[in-house]
Amino acid sequence: MGRKAIFITGGGSGIGRAVARHFAAQGWFVGIADVNRTGIDETAALLPEGASSRHVMDVRDRDQWRAALDEFAAASGGRLDVLFNNAGIGSGGQFLDMPPEEADRLIAINFGGVVNGIYAAMPLLRATPGATILNTGSASGFYGVAGLAVYSATKFAVRGLTEGLEIEFAKYGVKVRSLMPGFIDTPLLDQVSADSNEPARTRLAEGGFEISPVERVAEAAWEAVHGNRVHVPVGKLAKRLARLSRWFPGLIAKQSKKIDGLGAVSTPH
Repeated sequence: MGRKAIFITGGGSGIGRAVARHFAAQGWFVGIADVNRTGIDETAALLPEGASSRHVMDVRDRDQWRAALDEFAAASGGRLDVLFNNAGIGSGGQFLDMPPEEADRLIAINFGGVVNGIYAAMPLLRATPGATILNTGSASGFYGVAGLAVYSATKFAVRGLTEGLEIEFAKYGVKVRSLMPGFIDTPLLDQVSADSNEPARTRLAEGGFEISPVERVAEAAWEAVHGNRVHVPVGKLAKRLARLSRWFPGLIAKQSKKIDGLGAVSTPH
């Protein structure tokens, strides 16, 4: 039996890169997929020689999905133990200020890309015993966040899809899991938003929000693949929102008001 294999979208940076490094360190073969060829190459350079394949693709394009997975299967010996649907974008601001075209893009990438990936990967997943689909959700998928309404809605959709398919795909022997991270320490937090000259990192720190290291998300991905929980919150914020959304949903309004207005660069996940 060949070594286990994971295919990662959004693998050229951030969470995808950290997960690629973590799984490769455990001896896995890693398919690195992204729209950014430079990012893919940079991630691959951090992995052991011969431990990865590279795939430039847009998750909105089903033909590109099929071509990338065909290339990956040829390199992995036909295995796909984990499909990591991680590619996503973050845009924020008041709903009425967001151009409809940007809302369409958020939905197409953050949710449509996940749906496309699952359709394309199921033949390989069903052919690999013990396979798992892992989707990147967000703490904003526990309760709708003002200022991030469309983004939050896409993560609710990912959460619902994960829960429904975890039930549907049990008969195929395929697990379905999601990561639900809060604010993660990536270069995105060093950018500034339209309404402030301060980096989001500074504004979050001033607001008392925890920023989790990206390596913690990689560890959580490993835990999700090998554990029994459908949703794996990452960081204090995500765990707190998970509890509050279940037992005290009304209290989350105060948290949402603090997040409101931080914009795209401060999007959870």
